[in-house]
Amino acid sequence: MPIIRILLVLLALASPALAQDGAHDAAAAREAAQAFRVYVDGVAKKGGRPDLTRPEVAVLLGHVFNLDALAALPPAQASDMNWLMDWTDAANATHKLFILYGSRPPQPDLVALQRNMTEYGDQYAVAISFMIRGMAREAVAGQLFWAGLPPEQRTRIREEGMTGFRKNSATYILTTVCAAIQGASKPENARLVAAAIRDTSDVWASFLLPQDRARVIAELADLPHWAPDETARADLAAFTAALRAVN
Repeated sequence: MPIIRILLVLLALASPALAQDGAHDAAAAREAAQAFRVYVDGVAKKGGRPDLTRPEVAVLLGHVFNLDALAALPPAQASDMNWLMDWTDAANATHKLFILYGSRPPQPDLVALQRNMTEYGDQYAVAISFMIRGMAREAVAGQLFWAGLPPEQRTRIREEGMTGFRKNSATYILTTVCAAIQGASKPENARLVAAAIRDTSDVWASFLLPQDRARVIAELADLPHWAPDETARADLAAFTAALRAVN
């Protein structure tokens, strides 16, 4: 029974944590993500739709996309990589469960996607805001980890992994930010995502590869014109200005 499982998980997550404990927050996110998957699977078997406003379900999502906990962490360190990727992986998998709900892979179901963007727009905006901020912390921690490696441990595989992360970050920003802002049905949701990209612009300006910075600048050139909110447009303009300052 999914709801009973959710309540048991919430009881476990209610245990006190150390202040600014990223590893604990990541573990809580993983548990919540697993419980949310069980809930969604149960709803799907009954032919229903997930109710993300249901109190116990909303609490689970709050643990996965815990923006307050992420913001309260001390400055990023190389050791963050031990738990941070688990957290962002859990967040990424969780938001796909509801934003792609009803789709039948491998082909995208645009009707299902549009319905989910409308019905779950508030949760999607929070998820993307979290992912942008979490990935920015990963970028900083990853660079610190790389800098701390002795030369003999900077293998080709590790170097290719870092380069791939930098390239994938540019793709993620373009696809998800455009979708989250252009598809936002409420101005406040567009503002939430735009604020995340503005607040992390210095990270992306230095982390993205030069050719990817140029691509992001070019492809986002028109975005401020059709962003649904003046504040969101200003934040996007600040982001692209930070990229241009480096290029």
